[in-house]
Amino acid sequence: MTRYPRRRFVTGLASTPLLLRQALGAQPAKKAQIAITYDLEMSRNYPTRKNIEWDYRKGDLDEATKKYSLEAARIAAKAGVKLHFFLVGRVLEQQDIAWLEEIHELGHPIGNHTYDHVYLLARTPTETQFRFTRSPWLVKGKTVPQILRENIRLTQIAMKQRAGIEQNGFRTPGGFNTGLTERPDIQAMLLELGFKWVSSVYPNHLAKRTEQGVSEEVFDSIVKAQADAQPFKYESGLIEVPMSPISDVNAFRSNLWTLDEFVKATSLSIKEVIQNQMTFDFLCHPSCLVIEDPQHVTLKTMIDLVKSNADKAAITPIDRIAETVK
Repeated sequence: MTRYPRRRFVTGLASTPLLLRQALGAQPAKKAQIAITYDLEMSRNYPTRKNIEWDYRKGDLDEATKKYSLEAARIAAKAGVKLHFFLVGRVLEQQDIAWLEEIHELGHPIGNHTYDHVYLLARTPTETQFRFTRSPWLVKGKTVPQILRENIRLTQIAMKQRAGIEQNGFRTPGGFNTGLTERPDIQAMLLELGFKWVSSVYPNHLAKRTEQGVSEEVFDSIVKAQADAQPFKYESGLIEVPMSPISDVNAFRSNLWTLDEFVKATSLSIKEVIQNQMTFDFLCHPSCLVIEDPQHVTLKTMIDLVKSNADKAAITPIDRIAETVK
């Protein structure tokens, strides 16, 4: 189990009602907007369930994860669509970044996911990352705001200097039901660092799997939760583009779903979004899916589903979605 409960997706009720979000946020789009996003980091319990060392080495991507990420980028590019990646900065300390450079050359935007995968809602320095509980001298004398700001800035610098990549957006490590609603200080910091939008909200929904499989009640809960994953603008002016349920780690790692169940939930959610002209931000991690979905079935299914509804939906990077929020 994860050492800090905060590392799990929060299960409380969202504090920002849908009607308020709609009033403050995106106007109905002519087409449903589907973003397909990949967080480039290592995931605990993969490739084996007993593996928890990745909590301390989130940016130390293994070869399988890098290969899978590039495969996804190539599949999408061949289909004429763009994915949106989010990078943990420590990845750029590795000798081989040719795979990342190719993803960039294929035209897929890459956003900032902090340097060490730090927890933005931390209250103490060592709580910001597992690595700092083991190596507290790395953050000695620093305040939480200083640690967070430095972690975000280092990623921006590393992306530019090592790979020549301009960051495109920011995603918080972990997702929160209320996003940054109760943290205007974090909103202000992101705005000061030049970000116009953030992806931090992950709505509440059922996810438990029984011996009989995933129930229709759970599928229905996930579909209904799409309404709480719509873009909006904080009072600060920072735009929020939520992550849409269900994420791969929530399904596979936390609840031991099958691939068929995951594809079904994703397909049902996208159909709901298309029908109601909403947005959908598919959240996944190559370090998880390389084990759970090695043939990219979910990605191919999403592309086929959207293309079969080309008059009603389009696959787009998150920054394009953020542009629709007024």
